[in-house]
Amino acid sequence: MIKYSQDIQVETVENSGNIEGRISKKIVLTPAEMLERASMFNIITLPSGSRIKEHPHIEDAEIYYILEGEAEVTDNDRTAVMHAGDVMFTGDGGRHSIANHSGKDVRFLACILKVYNK
Repeated sequence: MIKYSQDIQVETVENSGNIEGRISKKIVLTPAEMLERASMFNIITLPSGSRIKEHPHIEDAEIYYILEGEAEVTDNDRTAVMHAGDVMFTGDGGRHSIANHSGKDVRFLACILKVYNK
């Protein structure tokens, strides 16, 4: 499968569910395009003052790969600042969040993988 940039949808979500503030989601691949092996593969833009609140990953796992900007993240009980090139993996019942307290947008790749029981 090849997918061209002009075919990639962008959605904006504001103050809904885990979102506080506003985010922009570039839906790089849909679950169907990934043969349902993952439920999300998006590039997310997190403007200054916005955040994705802490949430668990119990029957799935999520990867955040920072593309640009500076983000404050939580990984279970640890808080850290991540920059371009940094990555965070959360799964197996772990919790995480991401917030932008800087004056510039944060862009990151977010991928939610399905976890299969053995």
